[in-house]
Amino acid sequence: MSELIKKLKGANMDIDLATPRNKISWEQDRCPWNDAENTNEHKCAVKNVSICSFFCGVEYLDILLCSYPHPNPLKREM
Repeated sequence: MSELIKKLKGANMDIDLATPRNKISWEQDRCPWNDAENTNEHKCAVKNVSICSFFCGVEYLDILLCSYPHPNPLKREM
């Protein structure tokens, strides 16, 4: 796998929940794009709405693959 892809814990597809860390029972990494912009706007995937352009997939067990801030190396042109 590309060294440009980060592995983030807690990939429930809405990885950056608007919930204080002490209110969830599982370990969850913050979205690096949200950290860079000091926001909570970005989501990896929102059902029936969108998928982040940096989203590279999900690995077992709930590990989200993210290429931020680099272009997604897995993205194919349609």
